[in-house]
Amino acid sequence: MGALLRFFSKNALFVFFVFLQLVAIVLIFSKNAMQQSFLAAKTAAFNSWVSGYIDEGTSYLKLKQINEDLVVQNKALMKELYGKEKLDKPVFRRVYDTIGGGQIYTFVDGEVVYNTINRKDNYFTINRGRLQGVSSKMGVIAPRGIAGIVINTTDNYSLVQSVLSTNKIKISASLKKSGYFGTLSWKGDDSRTMTLSDIPKYVPLKVGDTVVTDGKSSIFPAGILVGTVAGYQVDSKTGFWDVSVELSEKIGRLSTVYVVRNLKKSEVQKIDDTLKAQIKKDGQ
Repeated sequence: MGALLRFFSKNALFVFFVFLQLVAIVLIFSKNAMQQSFLAAKTAAFNSWVSGYIDEGTSYLKLKQINEDLVVQNKALMKELYGKEKLDKPVFRRVYDTIGGGQIYTFVDGEVVYNTINRKDNYFTINRGRLQGVSSKMGVIAPRGIAGIVINTTDNYSLVQSVLSTNKIKISASLKKSGYFGTLSWKGDDSRTMTLSDIPKYVPLKVGDTVVTDGKSSIFPAGILVGTVAGYQVDSKTGFWDVSVELSEKIGRLSTVYVVRNLKKSEVQKIDDTLKAQIKKDGQ
């Protein structure tokens, strides 16, 4: 208390000056409409600034819930877009399709917990396994394109062969515009691109053309985005186009993925086994 009294005694004139300044400011803003409007505007701007930061903070805290909601919505959209079998009417008899398509694919969402992109054959691990309905030879896609194929599972985790694998993964894909299909593989030199081969050289191409899965296997539905044509040249050995495809999904940044479950896979597998047996028989 004594220190406070000494301060006021030594600085009495300065304190009195500050007091008079405050009184003057109060009188100016209380008696003058222009100053009042100026103060009101500044106060409103300050309040808006504070409210904006509060809103941003609240939105940030809600990001986890928003992300979970988006995963659910994406899974539902994938079921709607790719999950139903398109049933065409046979040309030899008149059929009224009252079903409008039957469910053939379902999707299990998961998170990537480990990933590699700098090896000759790359893999990633997801936090979904047998208990969640995942098994080997199921396709895995990400929000922007294909990602890999499941090769092994435990109760709650699965090992996925990445599309960035030089020898162990081949995918049937097609040019969306023309419908011509070929084999998609990775050369091992650039994690951003794959190569689409076996496209006849008379097929017109241009940079930017869309490449999608063609549905000719039981692993991926037709129409899943692969990427876009980044360049092309004729393979001197085969006489077909070698098409460089820039992947739409950045494999090194995989986070949320969806495992594709084909509900009619066993039927397709039986037909494939029959075909292989017939080819073997014909070759003898």
